[in-house]
Amino acid sequence: MDADSEVALDILITNVVCVFRTRCHLNLRKIALEGANVIYKRDVGKVLMKLRKPRITATIWSSGKVICTGATSEEEAKLGARRLARSLQKLGFQVIFTDFKVVNVLAVCNMPFEIRLPEFTKSNRPHASYEPELHPAVCYRMKALRATLQIFSTGSVTVTG
Repeated sequence: MDADSEVALDILITNVVCVFRTRCHLNLRKIALEGANVIYKRDVGKVLMKLRKPRITATIWSSGKVICTGATSEEEAKLGARRLARSLQKLGFQVIFTDFKVVNVLAVCNMPFEIRLPEFTKSNRPHASYEPELHPAVCYRMKALRATLQIFSTGSVTVTG
């Protein structure tokens, strides 16, 4: 491959995690009995609720905190969170949608070449760590962006931040 040739890299966002608060106490037993697509985890004290469109899974706590995972964009995460809040309102709770925040984004990218992980780690020592006995990837931490990259020898890169 020439050094002059430009290759377009496709970075795909695979998961957006967000949280919001309902500003009311939620009766998990009522949600489990009357809600749709619900799994009640009584021993942990939470309810899992799935939405089909957008395709998200929400973890609902009795305190009113809700964590939504599975969205592929920030807009989709907010739409799913608002739909979830609306379904809780329809179950009879006085839900007020507040404190929405995206807390994590996961993206993947495939490089058109393989990466020699020991050499990469040596040249990026303060930021990169490689323990092949524990994990097959280099963990590269970018403090300025608050992101972590998992770099595999195949050229696959997973970005979390």
